[in-house]
Amino acid sequence: QVQVTESGGGLVQAGGSLKLSCEAFGTIFDIKAMHWYRQTPGNQRELIATITKDGNTDYADYVKGRFAISRDGADKTVALQMNSLKPEDTAVYYCKADVIRAYYGRLEQYWGRGTQVTVSS
Repeated sequence: QVQVTESGGGLVQAGGSLKLSCEAFGTIFDIKAMHWYRQTPGNQRELIATITKDGNTDYADYVKGRFAISRDGADKTVALQMNSLKPEDTAVYYCKADVIRAYYGRLEQYWGRGTQVTVSS
């Protein structure tokens, strides 16, 4: 089995910074990509940042220049550095890993349980 765990959420004032971390662990042969999503009550989960196995990154337009996704040491750990936070960034942030569990395995997606980020004005 594979588990994904997020950490680093909390309360911060507008203009401040937070760093989220995500780790995937378990029976993993390869991780093709890892992603950060966020969700607010009553809304769909939105993709905000992606990092591929090759290190390519992509961002939602509204976080470009403020958020940065990176590998945080081990290949199975990624971080999301969030700067210049705004009240509208308040959400539950989720990590997703695109995983192959065996040499001939298929691509599977695993989600973390989320971490709350609250930005006060």
